[in-house]
Amino acid sequence: MSTYNVNLHEAIYSLSDALDLVGVTHIHHGKRVAYMATECGKRLGWGGTRLDELFQAAILHDSGVSKTMVHAKLAQMAWENESEHCKLGADLLSGSPLLKHLADTILHHHTHWSVLKELDLPLDVKLRANCIYMVDRVDVQSLGWMAGGKDILLGKEEIRRKIFERRGDWFCPELVDIFMEVSRSEAFWFTLESDNVSGYLATWLSHFPDQTMEFHELRSLVHVFSCIVDAKSPYTKQHSDGVANLARYIGTLFQLPEVTCEMLELVGLLHDIGKLRVPDELLEKPGELSETETIIMRQHCFDTYSILKNIRGLEQVSLWSLQHHERMDGTGYPNHTKGAELSFEARIVAVSDVFQALAQARPYRGPLEQKVIMLLLKLEADEGKLDGKVVAAVEANLQECWHAAVGPMQT
Repeated sequence: MSTYNVNLHEAIYSLSDALDLVGVTHIHHGKRVAYMATECGKRLGWGGTRLDELFQAAILHDSGVSKTMVHAKLAQMAWENESEHCKLGADLLSGSPLLKHLADTILHHHTHWSVLKELDLPLDVKLRANCIYMVDRVDVQSLGWMAGGKDILLGKEEIRRKIFERRGDWFCPELVDIFMEVSRSEAFWFTLESDNVSGYLATWLSHFPDQTMEFHELRSLVHVFSCIVDAKSPYTKQHSDGVANLARYIGTLFQLPEVTCEMLELVGLLHDIGKLRVPDELLEKPGELSETETIIMRQHCFDTYSILKNIRGLEQVSLWSLQHHERMDGTGYPNHTKGAELSFEARIVAVSDVFQALAQARPYRGPLEQKVIMLLLKLEADEGKLDGKVVAAVEANLQECWHAAVGPMQT
């Protein structure tokens, strides 16, 4: 099995970028929370691994949010079933050896201190979770002021007052006192602006080198991304897994190197990250998309590339993900790449994506049978859109491809 040199912190930062897409226009929430939490942690005297884990948990705290309608609720101080996204996020991170140490923090990042302090958890976890909860609510109130076109400094004292009022009940008294100290300065609030908070995080990234990880570790990290995407709609559930399995299997049919087959699997898992920006109602629309809606939907390839290209070690994965809707005759998108300019790996992913999507139910149709899928794939190949060699390989191994794409649950 191959090993990869990947910067874990860049990957976490990119996952935060992906989570930003769910807000459509409400972006950088996770980054602002990470900045404020870290400033509080520094004032508490935290450093090293302890401070880094606070930062990581803060920037990923909303990893249980995939749907735009759920994201809209985050702007409220409290709402019914607010702990649901905490549980989803904790379950998600628990599946990755590289992130599972953050799961308890994510699980309790909306738990009131009056309850949290009594739980059988390490004190560090309690403080980390409650610190994130506190500054998360700070950011929600800050966005309310900025959305109204008001200067954040005009709302500074009201925000601080609302946090202080919940001292001892919602929030740990020590954390509230620390927040009241660090938030006294104007600079604290100025840094919440997009350009400033991005610069703050760039400095954080610069402190951490690449690390060597085995494929199973990298895959588990990448799988966090794909689960967030696939949870967005019942119609996309397990789509990324299916494309990943099929793309890797097709790679073996062409006897591609093991590392290439592994990367094809990663592309399958990651190719639709950009769909997090697509409003839920578009993914679940039973009728034909309008021209405007089609443009919104087509942007997902470029959004995926924009997120992945910043992770050193995954350069090829980002390129092949960008190209998964390109077609051999140049009629695809977003770059209208065609012919020899289109990588063979991207052609494999394109066929895998179409096959798996046709095998799954969509709001406008049910899942299609194997023979119908093959008919449509061959038609696309005959028209010069999909690679004929790849389609022929699928047809020659149809049952195996079917099970790779949808598993044994469908026949």
